Amino acid sequence: MKYQICVSGAASGATIEASHQLAFDLGKAIAKSGKTLMTGATVGLPWFAAQGAFSVKDRMGASIGFSPASSFREHVVVYKLPTVEFDYINFTGMAYVGRNVHLVRSSDAVITVGGRMGSLHEFATALESQKVVGVLLGSGGLADYIPTLLQNVEAPGTKNIIYDNSPERLVEKIIKALDAKYINFKHNGTDGNLTERYADWG
Repeated sequence: MKYQICVSGAASGATIEASHQLAFDLGKAIAKSGKTLMTGATVGLPWFAAQGAFSVKDRMGASIGFSPASSFREHVVVYKLPTVEFDYINFTGMAYVGRNVHLVRSSDAVITVGGRMGSLHEFATALESQKVVGVLLGSGGLADYIPTLLQNVEAPGTKNIIYDNSPERLVEKIIKALDAKYINFKHNGTDGNLTERYADWG
C-alpha cells in the first residue's frame, strides 16, 4: 500500500546541525520503500527529509508538503518556506497549529526526529489519533526526551510506539506495523471496489 509517512522535526535549533543527516536518511528510506513522505513543507529537519526523498533516483514514493500558508505567494513571501523538494504542496491556510493537525491526521504514521514544541504538538496529535508512531532515538531534542516524558505523563497508545536509532530500520518497522494494522483492508484501485466497501460499512 502507498502509506503516507510523516516526518516531524525541528525547523530550527540545535538538533538541525546534529541530526540533519538522520532526517535526510529517513526521507530517503521512505522514498526508496515506495511510500509517500509527508512533511510540514518547512525548513530544518523536515526539509532535510524532503531532500532525502528527492535524492532517490527513479523513486516511487512522492514528497508532499503541508504548508501553513493559504497560497504559494504567502508560502514563499510571508512564511519564507521551501518549494523545490515537494511534488505537491497542500496550502492549508491554517497557520502552524492548524497545519500540524491536518498533516498528522492525513498521515498513516508519524516519525519524530529531533523536535521542539511544534513536534510535541504533532506527536501528541498522532497518539490521540491512534496513528502508528515512531521515534528516532539519538536525534536529540524531543525525540530523546519522549521516553522520559511518557514515564511521567499518561498518554494513549504509548506501548505501541516504535523506537530505533537507525533511520532505515525505523522505517522498516513502521511499514511492518502499518501492514499489520491494515491487514484486512483490500482495495484493487477501482471505484467499484470502494463502493462495495462503503456499502458494507453502512
